[in-house]
Amino acid sequence: MNSAELVKCDCFDFEEVGRDDNARAGVVTTAHGEIETPIFMPVGTLGTVKAMRPDQLRDEVEAQIILGNTYHLYLRPGLEVVELHGGLHEMMNWDRPILTDSGGYQVFSLEELRTIKEDGVEFQDHISGARHFFTPEKVIAIQETLGSDIMMVFDECPPADASREYMRNSMERTTRWAVRCLEARTRDDCALFGILQGGTSREMRREHADALFELPFDGFAIGGLSVGESSEAMYETVGFTTPMMPDDKPRYLMGVGKPQDLVECIYRGIDMFDCVIPTRNARNGQCFTSEGPVKIRNAPYAKDMGPLDPRCDCYTCSNFTRAYLRHLYKSREMLAGQLCTLHNLRYFQTLVRDARKAILDGRFLDFRRDFYAQRGQLQDGPSP
Repeated sequence: MNSAELVKCDCFDFEEVGRDDNARAGVVTTAHGEIETPIFMPVGTLGTVKAMRPDQLRDEVEAQIILGNTYHLYLRPGLEVVELHGGLHEMMNWDRPILTDSGGYQVFSLEELRTIKEDGVEFQDHISGARHFFTPEKVIAIQETLGSDIMMVFDECPPADASREYMRNSMERTTRWAVRCLEARTRDDCALFGILQGGTSREMRREHADALFELPFDGFAIGGLSVGESSEAMYETVGFTTPMMPDDKPRYLMGVGKPQDLVECIYRGIDMFDCVIPTRNARNGQCFTSEGPVKIRNAPYAKDMGPLDPRCDCYTCSNFTRAYLRHLYKSREMLAGQLCTLHNLRYFQTLVRDARKAILDGRFLDFRRDFYAQRGQLQDGPSP
């Protein structure tokens, strides 16, 4: 690979503006604006964050960046429809940054419906049953059609219980595919992140880091976590992996997670997160609050006249009681999912915003301690 001939993203940049121990605050610059890190990115798999309008995401949730998914958007509505709109930003009326997953996780989760080859992956889609073939080159072309501010390489995400031989073969293939993704990029306004694999093995992570971090990506993600391992194993893996990663590029932990996961992994040096938990759990009646999770469907809230979270300033908490939210949920009203989703996303954004401020003020350890204390947990959290 001749790096001098590769297309580079001229409008992407990362600057670290503060650090407290391993936790750090930064600014990511993209073609559609700046992102202050640490940041949580709401998931909009199909070109929409479920139950949310774009103006709510922008003005009430204060989301700075959202996600779309290559695999799902390729299948439906299809690239032709996206192109007719002028790209994903225009189709969904979102003028801030978008990161798109490569679809690797979705393809590889279809274990009974796909075949992995050196060239790429042949799979049967879950909608029509039609056969498709994804290569690294095709995945980059799809994401460039979507107009992603941050694209992800096509990788293989092995299961947590994969053998060492399988893990090593998968890692080596992922590196080869990463090179092909770099060589396939044609747009200079779409950043591209590499994905580090290796499971929970320190040796495997180091081996893959030595190969991957030599490549000229705009940022790097930790993949292959939150796939069945324990929280303690995830924290340990993040803890020994982030020191291997370049300081001058964003660090993204894919598919994570719960509020405690964000706090613990910011503590260990992660900048960017995404997860479906705040939206999916909201639709199932679980709300995240400063005092811990609330299952609003439960009977104790039937006559609870307090707000969902007394420390939250979102529209839901400012206007409605827990009793009303429970009534909506038990009545299967759509408004229940909308109000709970709005609150959960606002809570996640507030959590990372407050973490950032604590880092800049040099008091992140106090922030972390207070996070647990508000939940009635006296410990400082898991060990580094």
